[in-house]
Amino acid sequence: MGNNITGNRLCGGLPKIGIRPTIDGRLDGVRESLENQTMKMAGNVADFLKKNIRHADGSGLEVVLADTTIGGVAESAMAAEKFEREGVGVSLTVTPCWCYGTETIDMAPDIPKAIWGFNGTERPGAVYLAAALAGYSQKGLPTFSIYGREVQESDDQSIPSDVQAKILSFVKAGLAVATMKGKSYLSMGSVSMGIAGSVVDQDFFQEYLGMRTETVDMTEFTRRIERNIFDPEEYKKALAWVKNNCREGEDYNPPERQKSRSRKDEEWEWVVKMTLIARDLMIGNNKLAGLGYGEEALGHNALISGFQGQRQWTDHFPNGDFTEAILNSSFDWNGIRQPFMVATENDSLNGATMLLGHLLNDSAQVFCDVRTYWSPDSVKRVTGHTLAGHAEHGIIHLINSGSASLDGTGRQQVDGKPVMKPYWEISKEEADACLKNTTWGPAITEYFRGGGFSSTFLTVGNMPVTMARINIIKGLGPALQIAEGYTVDLPAEVHKTLDMRTNPSWPTTWFAPRLTGKGPFRDVYSVMANWGANHCAFSYGHFGAQLITLASMLRIPVCMHNVSEDKIFRPSAWNAYGMDPEGSDYRACNTYGPLYN
Repeated sequence: MGNNITGNRLCGGLPKIGIRPTIDGRLDGVRESLENQTMKMAGNVADFLKKNIRHADGSGLEVVLADTTIGGVAESAMAAEKFEREGVGVSLTVTPCWCYGTETIDMAPDIPKAIWGFNGTERPGAVYLAAALAGYSQKGLPTFSIYGREVQESDDQSIPSDVQAKILSFVKAGLAVATMKGKSYLSMGSVSMGIAGSVVDQDFFQEYLGMRTETVDMTEFTRRIERNIFDPEEYKKALAWVKNNCREGEDYNPPERQKSRSRKDEEWEWVVKMTLIARDLMIGNNKLAGLGYGEEALGHNALISGFQGQRQWTDHFPNGDFTEAILNSSFDWNGIRQPFMVATENDSLNGATMLLGHLLNDSAQVFCDVRTYWSPDSVKRVTGHTLAGHAEHGIIHLINSGSASLDGTGRQQVDGKPVMKPYWEISKEEADACLKNTTWGPAITEYFRGGGFSSTFLTVGNMPVTMARINIIKGLGPALQIAEGYTVDLPAEVHKTLDMRTNPSWPTTWFAPRLTGKGPFRDVYSVMANWGANHCAFSYGHFGAQLITLASMLRIPVCMHNVSEDKIFRPSAWNAYGMDPEGSDYRACNTYGPLYN
């Protein structure tokens, strides 16, 4: 609790992963011959995970090993007791041999679990894997199966690359599940302009994500501004930083509707205060207790929030674009730090999508409208330009009023290529480049009568990204959409012509989904036509497969994706629900129901 720049900002410890080394329980020869191999296997996995996984806040992963190998139910219970005491949120069983099926499995119902059964011929690790998975399935405890493609020698302590990939995918998704549990979604305000996602579904957050929902009225912002309930020293620091780093952009309002310089300066002061207040509402701030505001110092333990803004707030006060954009970015006046997750227009479902993405790839997420499909013919007609490369089949204009994280400029790099990095890999020069390639246009007053400033940038092209969205469907519940693709560069004049047809003061990303030639991905138009809402979230990399793994843990079916089938990793029980992978996903999720129901 408090305004930490790095590390865990919320109440409660970070989840740990527990490793369960199971073994053939027969003494007088069998068990003794396997003890060293089994414990070494567990230790190697622990070392591998600690070297390759961090929490999204940058903290190192803590691994808890069972005190002994597990040969039967008594030792299973001992491990379970230790895991509960140590705060284990993800369970991975490893074994090189046959073990006693249901006597050695992990029975915790809401902890993600997997088994790595060693592929060797000396002892039947694969036989135990199959037997244990059958027990899990029969008991209604979905579990992931990890089994290497190639046979290993019994003394081979390496972790094959295909096994590594599955372990990392499982553990990262499992940590996401465990990290969300018990945290809050903070609804700052209520429903924005009838947007369905901002009708916050408390049952969804509770039953599928294990989160509680907190709500504050937007008058809390005016109260804290009028009564100076924020750190005055940090406010001075933040305002000075803004003046030095946030360049004001072109004012596209008609001259008669443009604000005076003094009014704009006043609005800058407002939006900086709003940013401090929104953050303090989420995670608390110890400095407030010293000012006499002990209750406000506590915050709402919010892993994610949404800001209603439109219209009641923005018809009178400056909009939340600056607040959302800066909080969603990986840096501010306090330096480089973990991005917050703040949803525009209190679209809680897009916010939840941002959260899933962030917990998987550790990077900032970009909130945007799925605004316009531009066909090659339309672009040619309007600009004379022929789309090529990733854009040859058309593009989708992703744009919103200015809440997009500045990481979305694509000005961070690896080997000269644009990326969006976890905050601990971002250099000061890269953060500065994101700021230098962003301007802050005065709000268009026909949208935002109360003023404010919208971030304005153009995302660098040729960056692999994944676009996603959770929707709630009556009678079905939540469903996840995923589209992997690439950002696109357009010639400057072509971009300007297309951008000027909408609001040029807002951040733009030109997106080309990867096509498969069938279903919603037969062409770019179909991707746009099948998208289930006006909003999406995207971030760096092609992590659709990881989203599918995480969704299966939460029992959220995936209704649309362009991930190749060989990359899909779901619990083994899904195989029993039919040979069509997406249909089996729906049937399995329906059978098991929400994780916390």
